[in-house]
Amino acid sequence: MKERMLVIDDDSAVLGSCKAIFQDNGFEVETTTNPREGLELSTRNNYSVILCDWKMPGFNGLDVIAELEQRTPGSAVVMFSGYPSVDRATEAMKRGAMDFLAKPFTPDEITAVVRRAAARKLKQEKTAFTRFEKMWEKFPVPSIDAKGPKIIAETVAQNVGVDKANSAWVSLFVLGVLAGAYIGFGGLFSASVTFDLSPALGIGLKKLIAGAAFSIGLMLVVIAGAELYTGNSLMVSSVMIGEVTWQKVLAKWCLVYAANFVGSILLALLFYFSGLWKTGNGLLGETAVRVAHAKVHLGFWEAFVRAVGCNWLVCLAVWMALASRQVIGKIFAIFFPIMGFVAIGFEHCVANMYFIPTGIFLNHWAGVTPAGLEMNSLTWTSFVVNNLIPVTIGNTIGGVVFVGLGYWGAYLRPNQNPAG
Repeated sequence: MKERMLVIDDDSAVLGSCKAIFQDNGFEVETTTNPREGLELSTRNNYSVILCDWKMPGFNGLDVIAELEQRTPGSAVVMFSGYPSVDRATEAMKRGAMDFLAKPFTPDEITAVVRRAAARKLKQEKTAFTRFEKMWEKFPVPSIDAKGPKIIAETVAQNVGVDKANSAWVSLFVLGVLAGAYIGFGGLFSASVTFDLSPALGIGLKKLIAGAAFSIGLMLVVIAGAELYTGNSLMVSSVMIGEVTWQKVLAKWCLVYAANFVGSILLALLFYFSGLWKTGNGLLGETAVRVAHAKVHLGFWEAFVRAVGCNWLVCLAVWMALASRQVIGKIFAIFFPIMGFVAIGFEHCVANMYFIPTGIFLNHWAGVTPAGLEMNSLTWTSFVVNNLIPVTIGNTIGGVVFVGLGYWGAYLRPNQNPAG
């Protein structure tokens, strides 16, 4: 296939000469005396070489050169002029020309210049490509393939758990406060979109919507970055392979747990002082109090068992998020297990650090008392004894035993047979 050339000049004699010279050299040559038409041709066609005059009626050749550089960056552009000077040549090269030639010229001169310009353009492109390759080597495209369960188990035990156990106390506390607030955001969002849903929708659909909204809390924790007590149950696998000690893990668990409580209380206070609980003529506030009242009236074993199931799913959400290398994958990995635990009705200790104090604040400070409820039992003592203690124990067992130790036993236990 022939190389294509475009010649733009207001002198028809120059156009004829160039066409004759380069057709004999194997080019397919197009010519025009109109710079505007030349620009349009360069946009529609792919030219290896473009020759352009410096000065044409109504056009500055330098502007044409700059425009050609934008429209056809792959073309080798050569400028020629009947009024040559070093300044003009320099300026043409700055605007994107590969070479400059004075008129009049001989066939050998213009052929040599075009050959040199094409070689320079090729070298320029190769250099740019080489630089791009070297730059790209430093930033390789990550695989979009998900990690397998065994790889996740190794990552959690050898890297994630160890990093958490060795993290600075101040950093963990700040991240723990953020996590408490993030889970509180999930609870607040969930309540805000379901408190006035029509009973005709049914309790199942209402709980499904609540769960979908609540999932934003763990998304913020995992993707934005924060430390959540329930998710940190997975650190047990680092202990089991001997990378960290129980003493370190228990100390960091206690720190994060306390920080989660602080963050949850901050969000509960924000909700109270914002006055948003008055939404729907106070129905949102009444719903918050009802939720808190119901949670402190769960039996010990009810709360415990619901908590086991909850953190089994929460830790699986964290586990699956680690499998994904892309943010969108992490979102989907988190969304379904969290939606599931809320829709089922399981209990999460950090979420309850937001839900129950919110109900206490509204009842004690704002006098929100839903009809038909005996409110003397909604106290800090009932919160801790009836809910927080059994739910924390259950959450810990759910995450440690069914996920942390479960996958350690499946993939990391010494002298095990390879998983099939």
